[in-house]
Amino acid sequence: MSALVIPGSIYRELLDQAHKQAPIEACGILGGRGDRVEVFHPMTNTDHSADHFLMEPAEQFRVVKSLRAAGQRVLAIHHSHPASPSRPSAEDIRLALTPDVLYTILSLQRAEAPVLKAFSLDSGVVTEHSLIIEA
Repeated sequence: MSALVIPGSIYRELLDQAHKQAPIEACGILGGRGDRVEVFHPMTNTDHSADHFLMEPAEQFRVVKSLRAAGQRVLAIHHSHPASPSRPSAEDIRLALTPDVLYTILSLQRAEAPVLKAFSLDSGVVTEHSLIIEA
């Protein structure tokens, strides 16, 4: 996969959701075509936790079905780290069960300088991917 492209408007949605839900982790699904994100679907973190997330399964199913109907696919599973760096935790790696998608993590550890990164997580191997946030 080449660089994941996120429009500025969607990046602002990710920031807004992360700030509103802090101190719990916010989560969602980034969908689109090719390497371009076209839509963000905020999801419910059913664990209501500051250090991990679990998406509501019925909500997740509805989003995947909606993306398919629109000719899109899941490009990334997204979540925030309200107080830790933008890198996968051991639990993130252990629970990365969706193949062929990226995992994006938005860190609010330094509130004045949020950091968004993208990773592939494959059988415990973490690889950082390029990410472009359009103006």
